[in-house]
Amino acid sequence: MNKLIIIALALSLAACGHSKKKTSDHKSNIDLTAAGATFPLPYYNLAFKTYKDSTGVSVTYGGIGSGGGIRSLKDRIVEFAGSDAYLTDAERATMPDSVIHIPTCMGAVVMAYNLPGVEKLKLTGELVADIYLGKITRWNDARIRGINPGVQLPDLEIHPVYRSDGSGTTFVFSDYLTKVSPAWKETIGAGKSLEWPAGLAAKGNPGISGTVSQTEGAVGYIGSEYAFAQHISYASLQNKAGRFIDPTLESISAAAAGDLPTDTRCMITDPDAADAYPISCFTWILLYKEQGYDKRTREQSEALVDLLGWMLGSQAQDLAGKVNYAPLPQQVIDNGRAQLGTVTYKGEKLLK
Repeated sequence: MNKLIIIALALSLAACGHSKKKTSDHKSNIDLTAAGATFPLPYYNLAFKTYKDSTGVSVTYGGIGSGGGIRSLKDRIVEFAGSDAYLTDAERATMPDSVIHIPTCMGAVVMAYNLPGVEKLKLTGELVADIYLGKITRWNDARIRGINPGVQLPDLEIHPVYRSDGSGTTFVFSDYLTKVSPAWKETIGAGKSLEWPAGLAAKGNPGISGTVSQTEGAVGYIGSEYAFAQHISYASLQNKAGRFIDPTLESISAAAAGDLPTDTRCMITDPDAADAYPISCFTWILLYKEQGYDKRTREQSEALVDLLGWMLGSQAQDLAGKVNYAPLPQQVIDNGRAQLGTVTYKGEKLLK
């Protein structure tokens, strides 16, 4: 009798072990598809690889710009979209179902420039606006020289570079300019795609980075990580307090001081904090609140929620700092978790 019990127990344990391995193998076959913003792409590449290494769940993310990502989510081609611009109420109303925003990290948009021999440059928001409006066309303009004493600015044509694709980075940049330049607000405004009065067009953050690097006299707005990684010069920008600030993890984080909305949708450009970098922003992952659509399985939906929960955790937030993105403030993490807690599959909440 004792031998029979031992044999039965051994068989039971073997079956449990076999079942557990099968579940793990099945999970490792999950591939989440996504597309969108190029701004956080260096961070997402690192984070998604780290997540796959530990869970087996892979994420295929195409950096096609925030506008393209949102269109792909609207058409339900992808499971989530990356965007540096939140959906307005009007934009949310055009989506087939309710969309929520999960913040993933913070970053900065910098004014990258190509001026041989000029290692340090200061710019104000008004000057940047007038450059893109075509009002300031040469680097030795008196207004630029006035805030850069001692800097030998060349008599060189300015080539402002802008995004040709629908871009959340463009939205962040233009949102900032509407706050510091009445002329920009009245004539151009804020948006993911704009009618640019002057300059050269390039696709994605990599496109602007490449054009600036290859064009003497060029200036362009890019995610700070692209400037850091490619050793492209960038200007110190004057903030609301009148100080010229460089983009650092500390100056980016300072832009998020104060109360923020529970749905996480907000812009933090031109902040009040004296030590804040003026073109700082959040970047988000957008997904449908109800995941039980089309032929999606519960396992796919759970895998997506698990990924986003991990992105809000300490391991992923620590990774952000390693590639020059600022971790989220605790208040924003808490709000993001609350938003994630509303995600359902056929009416049942997925976050445990």
